[in-house]
Amino acid sequence: MDSAAVSRALKRISFEIVEKNHGTKDLCLIGIRRRGVCIAKEIQNNIYSSEEVLLPTGVLDITFYRDDLKLQNDCPTVNKTEIDFDITDKTVILTDDVIFTGRTVRAAIDALFSLGRPKAIRFASLIDRGHRELPIKADYVGKNVPTSHSEIVKVTFPEFDGCEVSAKLYAKENEE
Repeated sequence: MDSAAVSRALKRISFEIVEKNHGTKDLCLIGIRRRGVCIAKEIQNNIYSSEEVLLPTGVLDITFYRDDLKLQNDCPTVNKTEIDFDITDKTVILTDDVIFTGRTVRAAIDALFSLGRPKAIRFASLIDRGHRELPIKADYVGKNVPTSHSEIVKVTFPEFDGCEVSAKLYAKENEE
């Protein structure tokens, strides 16, 4: 997906969120740190453009909620969760760039419940590549991309990658 395709997919997701929730009342957006934050901000901007409502938007760090924390690093980098609004009784739209096994989403749900009790949690992902290990699915998907385990989907944003927005499929050995 090039920049235009990513933009179209996120606009469609934004409209679906408003439609399925019958407006914007009690909605908030929370992006899973790093690229999920870019997705949340873009959805926030899209909804503001169409509804003239600025949804509360936050940043969620899930480092300590991951089930593979010890496998990844003895000294993990922990970033700050930045949610300056109450999520209790809100419909939280959790966002990330790619859903794969479902483990990141599970960790994010655990982290959210440590902050309050939302009315509902919905999940929006730019890319769904399949291969779930947990019974979790995205409520809003930009594009389904069938992959093998030997492939990865890399989503880029200028904020993190220094290049234009895109989503591309690579063989794992060509990732570097």
